[in-house]
Parts: sequence; structure tokens; C-alpha cells
Amino acid sequence: MQPGTPYGRGIPYLATGQYPGKLIAIEGTDGVGRSTQIQLLREWLEVRGYGVIETGWTRSELMQPTIELAKASNTLNKLTFVLLYATDFADRLEKEIIPALKAGFVVLSDRYIFTALARAGVRGVDRTWLRNLYGFAIAPHQVFYLKLDVETLIRRVLAARGMDLKHGDDIYDSFRAYQNRLLREYGSMAEEYNFRMLDARRSIDHIQNDLRRQVGQFLERSEERVSLA
Repeated sequence: MQPGTPYGRGIPYLATGQYPGKLIAIEGTDGVGRSTQIQLLREWLEVRGYGVIETGWTRSELMQPTIELAKASNTLNKLTFVLLYATDFADRLEKEIIPALKAGFVVLSDRYIFTALARAGVRGVDRTWLRNLYGFAIAPHQVFYLKLDVETLIRRVLAARGMDLKHGDDIYDSFRAYQNRLLREYGSMAEEYNFRMLDARRSIDHIQNDLRRQVGQFLERSEERVSLA
């Protein structure tokens, strides 16, 4: 898939093309440090003179209140939640991502459609239907996946939430099983969507240095191609 173009048919009333901006997504489950890495990467890019905006999971002004209400009520089925998340993403794509790419910004996305695909896949939603649903999404120029093994992931999440669950507790077992399935879903998408794997067990500085190196090289190559055109 050509970066910057839709995976499928796209949004009918929105023309997409090779915009000057670049879309970079950072994916991974809870506890891998995505938000920290994006904040550090944004600061570094801005110092280097790039215009940067951030977007993230369920941050649409249109849909965020509705999604929070739906979560609190716990009455909607899994397909309805999938459609709510897709609407949130479509709103951000139209109002944030595409305008920023047109203006030449670097767009840093804290999670992208892959979170939606992974979570819905774990819940048994048909994968082909999901990919068709998100066919309007623009393929990022780079997708970084912060990969973490399930045991380290569980320790981080439980520590962050102040939970101390014993290994035999039903809640712990359920949570571990869910995270295992989620990691498998991400793993199954790695080749399909050309994930760049980063070992999230490393220190914040090591991960950030890796991100800066790869993103910096990509942006420099892109600028060189433009100057030679």
C-alpha cells in the first residue's frame, strides 16, 4: 500500500493524494509507553523545525463524549462499539489528519486503526469486514509497534493501576488471557501493515533514540527527493 493513500475506497467526498505532510503512527498495548515517546519525539521534531500535530485514540470532539457515555452504560454490543470507534477515527481523519498533511505537517498518531482492528479481532469481529470498514483510512508513512512480552506488560499495567492481583485470581487470569490474544492480533498484522518493531523492554531513552534515528532518516530522504524533483 502506498503511504498517504487510502487502504480501500477512501472517503467519497474527500480527495486524497500525495500531500507534503507525513503520517507516523506509534502502536502498542497499554503500558508500553506510547504517549511518552510521542511527546519526546514531537519536541525533538519541533526543535528541528518541523510543524507537528498529535492525534490519538477516541480524541474526536464529536465522538469522545458519546464513547465515554457508551462505556459507562455498558449496554451496547461489540459491533456498535466498533462503529463508534470508526466514526471517531473518520472525524479525526477529516478534520485533523488530512488538513495537517495538506499543510505539510508531521502528524504523530498515538495509536491508529490497528488498535481498533486488534481489539475487535479479539472480540471475534470478522477481520475482512473490519478491514473493509476502515478502508477509508490513509496508510501511514511509518508505523512503529512497541512490542512487549505479556509478563512484562502485565506487571507494568498492574503497577500503573495500583493493582496487586495474585496469579490465581480470576481477574488476573482473564486479564492475562486477553492481553495474550491482543498481542497475537498485533503480531498477525505486523507483516501485513509493515510494522517497524521496537523492543519496549528497553529504557525510554533507548527507544526514543531509535525512533529519532528512523524518523529523522525518513524525513531527510523525503526532503532530498523533493529537492531533486
